[in-house]
Amino acid sequence: MFLLCFMKSDYLPILLQVLVAIGFACSALLVSLLLGKATRRNATKDTAYECGMIADEGPQPRFSVKFYLVAMLFILFDLEIVFMYPWAVIYKDAILEYGASIFWSMFSFVGILTLGYVYAVKKGALDWKS
Repeated sequence: MFLLCFMKSDYLPILLQVLVAIGFACSALLVSLLLGKATRRNATKDTAYECGMIADEGPQPRFSVKFYLVAMLFILFDLEIVFMYPWAVIYKDAILEYGASIFWSMFSFVGILTLGYVYAVKKGALDWKS
């Protein structure tokens, strides 16, 4: 209670949400332990189920470079939304202050992304056949 006196009232909902989340996690674990089925453990039951196949202890197979390339392209084109959403939120108010320059700045941003997308398609980065 002493801590709450010095805390701003703006942070009280966040503190309550954290306490509820911790309480829910602890109660879910407790209920799981109390009501869960206790069985004898052995090596067969503790192995990971991998589509019915026995787990291989050897080295992991290499991933194709295409996997990483598609992942990087996804991150690139997904992050554009991080920049477009705030722009779209303030666009109506900002057009009065900045005029058409705010539109053309986003148009050039989308244009650069479009050029990157066309380049990736022409290079076959999104071709799943090979």
